Amino acid sequence: MSETKLVGPVLNDEEMADVVMAAAERDNPDAELFIEDQGGYIRIHTPWQFRLTRQSIEEELGRPFHLSELEPYLAAFAGRMKVTDDELVFYLERED
Repeated sequence: MSETKLVGPVLNDEEMADVVMAAAERDNPDAELFIEDQGGYIRIHTPWQFRLTRQSIEEELGRPFHLSELEPYLAAFAGRMKVTDDELVFYLERED
């Protein structure tokens, strides 16, 4: 098993997971994206830091979107989370 620490959302809706995956590819261009579909939920993770912007989600949906609209789809998440009006960042404070 790898020692790499993964962070990011765990979503309970396949359609929203598709939107988040596409937006995450834009917002984390240099990070390796890990997708784990468990049937009832989908984990979308990157090593150490995962960034998701309102703009990228809006571009994927083709409509305005408030990051608070993502909350009902979050079954869980890995790491710590920082939210502003324009971005959501999952991160680790320490490397151990």
